[in-house]
Amino acid sequence: MIAQTPKTPYYAVIFTSIRTEKGEKEYTKMAELMLNLAKQQSGFLGEESARNTVGITVSYWKDLESIKAWKQQTDHKLAQQKGRTDWYKQYKTRICKVERDYEFEI
Repeated sequence: MIAQTPKTPYYAVIFTSIRTEKGEKEYTKMAELMLNLAKQQSGFLGEESARNTVGITVSYWKDLESIKAWKQQTDHKLAQQKGRTDWYKQYKTRICKVERDYEFEI
């Protein structure tokens, strides 16, 4: 699904990762939990995700304060730590201001 985002401006957090071979079932469960928790956070606008060799998750947020609050959320901090120790070989997070968007749909 393509996230339905509001009128610009808003923010995007782009999380790109390469996984290890460890804990697929546990990882999937945690990823589902994180999405459900993010949906409850003030300022969360939506999410899009795809994985092949490289995984890319883009989450959309109302403002930088909402992103900062999500980064500090207790369960999210635990997932971040587990990601560093078990699930990721490499990752990169980028935070961007979306100033313009447009779409096409049949």
